[in-house]
Amino acid sequence: MKSKPIEKIKTYSPKGFREKFLGEDNPIHLLFKSNSDHFFCLEIEEMMHMQHPVPPSKHSCHTLIFISSGQHVMKLGYQEYTTTNNEIIVVPAGQIFSLDNVNNIHNGYVCQFHPEIMVGKHGSRELLNDFDFLKISGNPKILLPSEDVPLITTIFKRLQKEYSDNDNANLNIVQTYLFALFYEMNKNAVQSPKSLSASEIITSKFKELIHVHIKTHHQVNHYASLLSVTPNHLNKCVKTVTGKSAVKWIDENILLEAKYLLFQTTLSINEIAAQVGHEDQSYFSRFFKKHEGVSPIQYRKMIDKS
Repeated sequence: MKSKPIEKIKTYSPKGFREKFLGEDNPIHLLFKSNSDHFFCLEIEEMMHMQHPVPPSKHSCHTLIFISSGQHVMKLGYQEYTTTNNEIIVVPAGQIFSLDNVNNIHNGYVCQFHPEIMVGKHGSRELLNDFDFLKISGNPKILLPSEDVPLITTIFKRLQKEYSDNDNANLNIVQTYLFALFYEMNKNAVQSPKSLSASEIITSKFKELIHVHIKTHHQVNHYASLLSVTPNHLNKCVKTVTGKSAVKWIDENILLEAKYLLFQTTLSINEIAAQVGHEDQSYFSRFFKKHEGVSPIQYRKMIDKS
């Protein structure tokens, strides 16, 4: 048994994220108030560009980025998303994301809020299930029809005003406008739960389960058992919907979690192997090199030099 305590995995708070990637002397820090770790809404034009690329990271808050003009590029997990005019991209709390290009030219709004806000006076955890885009397995991008853009813009402006005009934003007002925004976004979501096929439902649940169990379970038959289907049926569903096998999804999520730990913690390679469910460090190192072309140690050295 290991006696050394496992280092807590770091997930950025809003303040911690700004200090890390905006630079200590960036005037943007003046825009953020004492309660901004729970909520803020600002025009992108107000926020000066980040000074450093963002490696694989997690955030404790949900983030909405509404692009009114220009282009924004980021990765959620392994998938890269380009968001352009009249589109919103959602980064759910806990989702691994990264930004390679910090020189994107775009306008619009950034709204960030802690999940606790949504279970306040007017909300509940059950109600949040209506909004698939707040889930890690959901489709994060929403294209707004031109006729809806003025209303969406008005809601973002109202959220910005509530944040900017008050030392402490009224979270009941914030919650009400966020729910109005979510229902407007839901009208234009790519898929609603009622329209999903059986394969899409299984795939969505599989992706949710990976997020929960990836550190302890790597076998397709484990997830198939949780979903009450055969491994072959699960593989067929996932392959049909995503173009990738269930095994590929599992491997990619192991690698993503490992990269996150290599970037954001000082855990040893042996400890990282254990954190992602590989008790054998040698097997983990071979697994990592097979997929990434370099060993975990080499990968960390590359990070240190960048």
